[in-house]
Amino acid sequence: MTPSQPSSSQPESQTPDLAAVWANARRLHPIYFELAREFVIDVPACADLDAKVETPAPESVDQARQWLNGMDAKIQVHQLRQFLQTSAVVDHESLLLLVQHFLAKTPRTDSSRDKIDFLLVQYFSQDAPTDLDDNGADLAYVAQGLEPVLGKVELKAPVWLNALDRVLDAARRCRSLDELLHGGVLEQGRKAKGQAGDLFYLPIALVAFTRFGYLMRRVFFRLMLTDLNKILDGLGELEEQGVETIDCRRAQFSDKEPIIRLRMICQSWKVMFQAEYSSGQPLRMLVDLRASVEAALGSGKTAEQDGASASGKAAPRSAAAAAGAGGTVSASQPDAARQASHGNVTENKFAVPQDDAPEFDISGQEWNPDEDSQHGTKK
Repeated sequence: MTPSQPSSSQPESQTPDLAAVWANARRLHPIYFELAREFVIDVPACADLDAKVETPAPESVDQARQWLNGMDAKIQVHQLRQFLQTSAVVDHESLLLLVQHFLAKTPRTDSSRDKIDFLLVQYFSQDAPTDLDDNGADLAYVAQGLEPVLGKVELKAPVWLNALDRVLDAARRCRSLDELLHGGVLEQGRKAKGQAGDLFYLPIALVAFTRFGYLMRRVFFRLMLTDLNKILDGLGELEEQGVETIDCRRAQFSDKEPIIRLRMICQSWKVMFQAEYSSGQPLRMLVDLRASVEAALGSGKTAEQDGASASGKAAPRSAAAAAGAGGTVSASQPDAARQASHGNVTENKFAVPQDDAPEFDISGQEWNPDEDSQHGTKK
């Protein structure tokens, strides 16, 4: 259901408080300065901001406003996402400042909306406890976490927001990143956000979209970890078969890519995937690498079956081989079963959370893309 739009698409203009504009610019300046430096964004200097002037002339305030607007226009949402998830410059208070800054911006653009969407999810995620399950992350709980940003929110959700739950249900039915990224689920979420128009900025809608983004991240990381484990399962199976290289051209590697190098790449991806779910190049490589490994397993399995048929014996079938042949293997299969099926390779595996375990309880600082692994508590 497409929501109807309000008669006025923008908030009424107000005379800006010069002191408030300057104070806001001074707080944002060090964050934007680091963003510009990291992503080599060419932006002219603002002399009084650089000098940390406390009582500027009115024209300096106007220059600061223009400087902020110029930075907002040049900073892309993926840059903001990467910076905030990897930089020590931005703390919880800085996130609050950023989201309040973008909520107050006019005119409202798709770019600003997407930044607000990300910032709210990031803000909520940093405080969400690791043992929060999907059922616990209801509208009331998310609204409580966003009170410093939105204040008290009336929890009567309009019917059109039900579309978000339908998209979440479709995402939870996905069994691989490939299905999530290319099955149209993400497009449905983007469509719901786009169709909301200015109703996106209603407090209850901001809460609902934050909940949606948070739960979609959980689906994304669960599938990503599962795909990485499937790849490592398959590489272990291929090594048992005596295979040293496989054809990975579909994943933009060589036609004789060493398995040992693929293992190292999978480990490096623990850092590479520090981003909100997207269909970016690294994720396509992960999807295609899993397909390459499964294709190699399929070839090896055919050879094994031919040999077993000639000798009258059934070919062994491990968990990885089952996955490569299109079989079903539980992501939460016990380590002992995994080890028995393809040798001692569990030391390289990634912990896929079980239904009754914390979703982001993953050891290692590098596996902390949304700060979800911090043991925060709600007050």
